[in-house]
Amino acid sequence: MGIFLTVVILLVCLLLAAVILVQNPKGGGLATGFQGASQFGGVQKTNDFLEKSTWYLVITLFVLCLVSASVLSGQGEVDGQYQEDTTISAPAPSVDGGGIEQEAPAE
Repeated sequence: MGIFLTVVILLVCLLLAAVILVQNPKGGGLATGFQGASQFGGVQKTNDFLEKSTWYLVITLFVLCLVSASVLSGQGEVDGQYQEDTTISAPAPSVDGGGIEQEAPAE
């Protein structure tokens, strides 16, 4: 589930970047080529379509991030309790003040 959400979030991010890059900051953008037509594919203005699609993609991204955070936050839990680290590491060698390892005295 986590991988699926990550892929969907990446796709939404790519679409959002493409929609933002198509827009012109001064309102010209893609709409300048279609100013003569009052309707194009059921959309009155290309700028309105790009602005609405930007907002929808931003809201979708926000919701997907919240959902993925809630889904992925519980992966370390087992029966409501967090798993403990059960790895065993070797003890570090003791070092005297000079940085030289001390050996145990032979008996």
